[in-house]
Amino acid sequence: MSTDHRTDLGEVLRALAFAARKHRDQRRKDREASPYINHPIDLANILANEAHVEDRRVLVAAILHDTVEDTDTTLEEITAEFGAEVSALVAEVTDDKRLPKDVRKLQQEQHAPGASFRAQQVKLADKIANLRDLVRSPPATWDEARRRAYFEWSKRVIDGVRGRHPVLEALFDAAYQGRP
Repeated sequence: MSTDHRTDLGEVLRALAFAARKHRDQRRKDREASPYINHPIDLANILANEAHVEDRRVLVAAILHDTVEDTDTTLEEITAEFGAEVSALVAEVTDDKRLPKDVRKLQQEQHAPGASFRAQQVKLADKIANLRDLVRSPPATWDEARRRAYFEWSKRVIDGVRGRHPVLEALFDAAYQGRP
């Protein structure tokens, strides 16, 4: 975080509160139907405590990364609350849900190599969290083949960003070892 740690921490906590409000009625697809907010918290935890990322914009964007994609939140709202830099970062990692799933997945593979360093960090943390969740508590309706396919697709996305994030890449590789 920057030299003003209180300001940075305050913004991270504001983002957590914002994301908790936006995701309040959402549940994960795991058997326990855990609260969705656990996922953005997990990303921030991976970035801050495992990868030692201190860039508040990355941490805030990680917390907000699914708000536009999965709630009624707009990028304009993110800009008003957290500034243009955070909003642009959230936009970089947001899928267009109007597109078919296979198109969105292909776009992630194509977009990741050219994404900003910050967006790549968020993307890596997202894939790490998702792979860990698939090992710990997979969606009730996902069979082994579907879980394996997700692991392989995630690897293709992350292979496109290799060489810039050694710690996050090592964390991804460790999570990938749990593939079915």
